[in-house]
Amino acid sequence: MHAFQRPGRREFLGAVSGAALLGAVPTLARAAFIPDLELELRAAPDQVGILRGPATQVWRYHARVLQGDAGAVSTLPGSYLGPIIRVRRGMRVRIHFINQLPQPSVVHWHGMLVPEAMDGHPRFAVPPGGQIVYEFEITNRAGTYWFHPHPHGLTGTQVYGGLAGLLIVSDEEDRALDLPGGEHDLALVIQDRSFGPDNQLHYGSGGGMGGMMTRMAGFLGDHILVNGRPNAMLDVERRPYRVRLLNGSNSRIYKLAWNDGTPMTVIGTDGGLLAEPVQRPYVTLAPAERVELWVDFSARAAGDDLSLQSLAFAAQGGSMMGGMGGMGGMGGMGGMGGMGRMGGGAGALDQGASFSVLGLRMGSGAAVAGKVPARLAHIAPLQPEQAINLNNPRTFHVTAGGMAWGLNGRVFEMERVADDEVVRLGSTEVWQFVNEAGMGMMGGLPHPLHIHGVQFRVMDRRVHPQASSAWRSLSAGLVDEGWKDTVLLMPGERVRLLLRFADHPGLFLYHCHNLEHEDMGMMRNFLIRA
Repeated sequence: MHAFQRPGRREFLGAVSGAALLGAVPTLARAAFIPDLELELRAAPDQVGILRGPATQVWRYHARVLQGDAGAVSTLPGSYLGPIIRVRRGMRVRIHFINQLPQPSVVHWHGMLVPEAMDGHPRFAVPPGGQIVYEFEITNRAGTYWFHPHPHGLTGTQVYGGLAGLLIVSDEEDRALDLPGGEHDLALVIQDRSFGPDNQLHYGSGGGMGGMMTRMAGFLGDHILVNGRPNAMLDVERRPYRVRLLNGSNSRIYKLAWNDGTPMTVIGTDGGLLAEPVQRPYVTLAPAERVELWVDFSARAAGDDLSLQSLAFAAQGGSMMGGMGGMGGMGGMGGMGGMGRMGGGAGALDQGASFSVLGLRMGSGAAVAGKVPARLAHIAPLQPEQAINLNNPRTFHVTAGGMAWGLNGRVFEMERVADDEVVRLGSTEVWQFVNEAGMGMMGGLPHPLHIHGVQFRVMDRRVHPQASSAWRSLSAGLVDEGWKDTVLLMPGERVRLLLRFADHPGLFLYHCHNLEHEDMGMMRNFLIRA
């Protein structure tokens, strides 16, 4: 294992002001950067009316356009979330981030392919009162991306407090399809929250055994919010819509379905449009995952109601005592069964409970029929033979010990990289994630795994027979087609991914996107070496 080196600061374009920068600053030699869009983005305390009664104290992003298209930034009325930033592929963007929080913070552009120094690694956390400048070119395919804080140990707190926004990318291929746009292109962020009697956010990850159990399981709230609003209801026209869904929850998984059983038509995932539409009876959406849906309301009667629901599922795998036993390592975690029900304290909705997410009411205007395009985007077929380790995948085991989750028995170290966490720029590899930790005593827990700096393809999944019941309760809703940056790993499951490290060298992260797991150290660096 070795530490990442600290080059000089002079060529780092993301300069920090205020107190000293936390951690290493890599060299970033680039030509003069002339932005097409320049923004100011502030993270600051605020208050918003969410429930009836007193306003709720939140942390939120505020943005304004300094140069470029004034319409590139929009807000969600009455919400703590946002803003929505809309950009085009090939655009150069400069963002001045100002931290007005009482904690260090840094912005991660989730799913975006940006240089190492712009990715929001926690070693670049900005102190209270500090600033940093992000500069990058939009090279991603058209798709639904997002941004959120990423300071080590504080990500869950800051996201829960309200810090999250959408970054929507368009390109020529996307525009040529003439998909529903404008007010018929809906961006919806689904989250769960808990509130105290004074309407203030309750985040149960503090001290004591209760807080420890919440961190081990992940926080679960008792209110479901869509774009920051409870009991959300939308009026829609009777015509096709493009519906973008982000699971912005800290740890909750959603099994999304229409209440009348209408199949869901999926046109895009984390990394943009699919090659062609696919249908699912429901869509499984883990924290940080996105899907795009084609939804045609034209055949519905004026005044009809439709509900988006989250269906029941089994959150934990079955006991595998005598099967896989303690594979993956259990350490001091015996006797903690039922953790899927312990993430939010009294009143919280269980992980895997059924509930309503969103109501939609059909308008009275004339119906306008539409047809989803049969072909959406060009996506090259999977080519596993290009991997330099096809028959010997780089394997990462979810591990558990000492009341902490880890990866291959390790937890986060700010600047260190193990020898088996170094890859070569330009190479293609197979990575395998294995989730067998804790199966013996408590059935294990799901983990959404996110990899920075790349988009990947899902090759295949395998699940141990003794864990198959929980897996089958969600598996028909997995959308593994297309490009991804986050993948759900259920208890007892192994998933193989195909990754090409073609974009930027440097130090990047891979971690569980259950934010309580991430904050307790279920996160590691990997180094893309030129």
